[in-house]
Amino acid sequence: MEILSSGKETIAYEKASKRVKELKEFYGNLSSFCLVIPFLAALNLLTAPGYLWFLWPMLGWGIGIAFHAISVFGIGKNWEEKKIRELMAEEKGKTKTL
Repeated sequence: MEILSSGKETIAYEKASKRVKELKEFYGNLSSFCLVIPFLAALNLLTAPGYLWFLWPMLGWGIGIAFHAISVFGIGKNWEEKKIRELMAEEKGKTKTL
């Protein structure tokens, strides 16, 4: 029984570790955005204030951050977990009736 418990703990640890890695990557991406975009904006406004080119990298990177946030915090993960549990319970029910 201890092997099973240890296995469950290992799986839980790996899952939590993966989640922490996802969060760390997202916050790293967001931090970089918050540091680089103001620098680009200042550079743009100092060198060529007539054309706001910094908006293009801000838009592109912002869209990337939005998709990254959806993948980390969005409904996709919760839906996957819920569906996996549902299918496992369904399969468990089938094996009990056999």
